[in-house]
Amino acid sequence: MFDKNLECYINGEFLIPQGNKTVDCIDPSSEKVYAKLQLGNDKDVNRAVDAAKNAFKKYQYSSRESRIEFLERLSENYKERFDDLVDAIILELGCPEELARDSQIAAGLEHIQTALDVLKNYDFEKVYNNSKIKKVPVGVCGIITPWNWPVSVFMTKFLPAVCTGCTLVWKPSESSPLTSHVLAEIIDASSLPDGVFNMVYGAGDVVGELISLHKDIQMVSFTGSKTAGVSVQKNGAETIKRVIQELGGKSPNIVLPSAHIESAVKNCIKSVMTNSGQTCSAPTRLIVENSKMDIVKKTVLDMENEITVGNPRSGAFIGPVVNKSQFKRVQEYIKSGIKEGANAVIGGEGKPDPMEDGYYVKPTVFMNTTPDMKIVKEEIFGPVLVVQGYDTLAEAIELAVDTDYGLAAYIQGADRDEMECVADAIPAGQIYFNNADSDPALPFGGFKQSGNGREWGETGFDEYLEYKALVGYYI
Repeated sequence: MFDKNLECYINGEFLIPQGNKTVDCIDPSSEKVYAKLQLGNDKDVNRAVDAAKNAFKKYQYSSRESRIEFLERLSENYKERFDDLVDAIILELGCPEELARDSQIAAGLEHIQTALDVLKNYDFEKVYNNSKIKKVPVGVCGIITPWNWPVSVFMTKFLPAVCTGCTLVWKPSESSPLTSHVLAEIIDASSLPDGVFNMVYGAGDVVGELISLHKDIQMVSFTGSKTAGVSVQKNGAETIKRVIQELGGKSPNIVLPSAHIESAVKNCIKSVMTNSGQTCSAPTRLIVENSKMDIVKKTVLDMENEITVGNPRSGAFIGPVVNKSQFKRVQEYIKSGIKEGANAVIGGEGKPDPMEDGYYVKPTVFMNTTPDMKIVKEEIFGPVLVVQGYDTLAEAIELAVDTDYGLAAYIQGADRDEMECVADAIPAGQIYFNNADSDPALPFGGFKQSGNGREWGETGFDEYLEYKALVGYYI
């Protein structure tokens, strides 16, 4: 499966990138090189945009039925390559096999089915007074995706684009090229018209920048860091293009007095540590009553042996973080927390025993934190949880909203009305009650510096459409 060149996909063909730079693809569980990736350049981007621009001339008028048929073929081909996707993501990200199969790759199928359900019933036009309002595709879209949930995030951008009649150029992360290549093969096998979907490997400051600046791209959908998001927004402003962004979070998890404290703490720890902490919406700030801190500490210590770390195929709960850079980043945050006086109840600096090779991080829980600490204020993107204490509900809400982010929030309690009142006070795009599972049909996106726009479900379709008013159509 992985013995071929990792090629770009442009206008219905797999092509060798024209860039002269290559990067090593490193297995995070062993630190060994498993492939070399040749990156694309401006010529590749221009070829891809030209292909998407030409394809849009016809594809914008494609029927709902033809798009439904494509999704049905896509679903079947995805199922046939399911195991290949699992193997790719285990190798690239170090995901435990169960997580790769049941969450990372299963999510792709869920998004395909959701898109099918939406497309079959989506209202592309309506009558208003004596006029007609039509929703038409925005045009050529650039989509830029991260490595942490490479299939799920891609699908939440790709699916609404093609379902609404847009064409696109995709820049996947250099850290997940195998997964991206398999996805491109699946799409190729599903008979989408040439040029509708194009993929160009490349660095963010080269290919990503070219996409966000390109005059023939009408919209960019970006998921990644706040720093890169600011750059995309600035670049997009030069051509007045639409920019949709999801830029991470520092999500609070408020445990109300009515909640079962031990269960709330256990579920929070598991949620944060899943995917080695590399999930933007994870509940990384646990906010609990000061009077219950002893129970919290005991529960954390009891959980230490459950959050096992090891090789992705060993049955461990978490594997490594994605690369050396991410490992160093997380270590710096752990050092910062200790230096500022927080207490690492479990975990701490360095690799867990007996790990020597691989980018493994000790699952770490900090208590005795203060709101001004770096580990409390900033997104760490690793298996690190911080605990904050409150005496009154007003204090809990104040702690929850004291962040630049607003992607998600979590509330644990026994009274739905009370939880809703708390939710109303928190500016966040998704608020989870009592560890509810995510729903791919619901809007996903952030407030404040977590970004703008929404993905998933019907609202995800809306972002790829413009309104056109036919005034006096029925006069």
